[in-house]
Amino acid sequence: MLTDLGLLALRAALGVVFVGHGAQKAFGAFGGPGLEGTAGFIGNLGFRPARVWAAVAAWGEFLAGVLFFLGLLTPLAGVLVVATMLVAIVKVHAPKGFFSQNGGYEYNLVLAITAVAVALIGPGTLSLDHLLHLGR
Repeated sequence: MLTDLGLLALRAALGVVFVGHGAQKAFGAFGGPGLEGTAGFIGNLGFRPARVWAAVAAWGEFLAGVLFFLGLLTPLAGVLVVATMLVAIVKVHAPKGFFSQNGGYEYNLVLAITAVAVALIGPGTLSLDHLLHLGR
């Protein structure tokens, strides 16, 4: 039972983080740039069409957060997190080194590895995946 509570806590934390980041990008919530601001940033990184890729990033993060929080389609949530974090690492953070205090990729790497670990371990019994008999 403690393992399931631990997985619930981990999933909930990941879920809240990604819902928040996705909401910043999609809606401008929590002081975020909104879709237009995100599109400008994504365009500056060289992605075209910028608005489409901004929507993919925003909604991918938001959906991953909801799925992790609920423990629903957990492997898909993991893939969404890893995809967005890999792009963030390669296109934004890697040139700045490892540590977050310098704008590096430390935080993004921890989020990606945590998402992979939860996807591989499974969401636990306190999840919709378990309730709906999805996955294992």
